[in-house]
Amino acid sequence: MLIDDNYIDNFVTRRILESGNFADEVIVSQSATDSIDFLRSGKVKPDVIFLDIRMPMMGGFEFLQEYDKLDIEGKQSIKIFMLSSSLDPTDLRRSTNNKYITQFIHKPITQKTLDDICV
Repeated sequence: MLIDDNYIDNFVTRRILESGNFADEVIVSQSATDSIDFLRSGKVKPDVIFLDIRMPMMGGFEFLQEYDKLDIEGKQSIKIFMLSSSLDPTDLRRSTNNKYITQFIHKPITQKTLDDICV
């Protein structure tokens, strides 16, 4: 699952994920709020979530607060990678200290990045 409000970033990231055979299916959402609803409904059960930090209405860290409240099967096994072009050390520190974040990844995601994370 890819959650990012930027259409171009989603297009590029999706192509990289698909061309690298990273996942059987890539679900793209431009809204963290919609993504929480999808997860809550059971309509999607991702193995991995790539999550943007800065989004309108609900940002990445707010998504994680709502994610924490979800009672869904397999939640603890979902790997969440925080995506950002931010160079703010506070974002990196908050990501590192969050129990759900597997890794902070700087945009744009590359094939090498995918190879290195080895999910």
